[in-house]
Amino acid sequence: MEIDSTFYRIPSKATFQKWKEQTPEGFLFSAKFPQIITHKKMLIDCEREVELFIERTATLQNKLGPLLLQFPPTFGPKRIPYLEEFLLQLPKERRYAVEVRSREMLTDTLYSALRKNEVALALTVGRFIPETEQITADFVYIRWEGDRSKVNGTLGKVEVDKMDEIRLWADKINKLREKVEVFGYFSKYYSGHPPTDARRLLEFVEHVS
Repeated sequence: MEIDSTFYRIPSKATFQKWKEQTPEGFLFSAKFPQIITHKKMLIDCEREVELFIERTATLQNKLGPLLLQFPPTFGPKRIPYLEEFLLQLPKERRYAVEVRSREMLTDTLYSALRKNEVALALTVGRFIPETEQITADFVYIRWEGDRSKVNGTLGKVEVDKMDEIRLWADKINKLREKVEVFGYFSKYYSGHPPTDARRLLEFVEHVS
């Protein structure tokens, strides 16, 4: 499960502890870095916020998955040196993924910076989000974001048939799993019903050769 609420504010330690206790063994949470770090301060002078975020998420212990740095379109190539310096300061025992929303960011300079720090480049499917198949770590972080202009996401049902796309993704994932660990997250704006999307993907992953 990818926690979206951490993007807006850092939950209390008690909240993270509650999530940990209410989920079964083997359950993993991923979480977005707060927007004050990625969007407002854009990695500059945000040590206090980063320390608090890392400390609070640590409450999840063995249920903590990758942490996502999701950047805005205005985060361009000139900021890659800041990103590389930022990644160097992060605790090495965690796993991190980076999502960029500027096509200009998809360069060898970015790929090199991520590989050097063993950080995954998020493979995101969504409107206005540049797609890539670059693998930069020993795991892959896939986000099926979808199109908010076409999907309501609150009707509790599949609104757009994504069966064929999910089947193709399952084929890709089966190949990826031979080399890396795969994390995948469906947004409610993909088909309109993430539980159905996840169930279908798991069925195809199990049966596609």
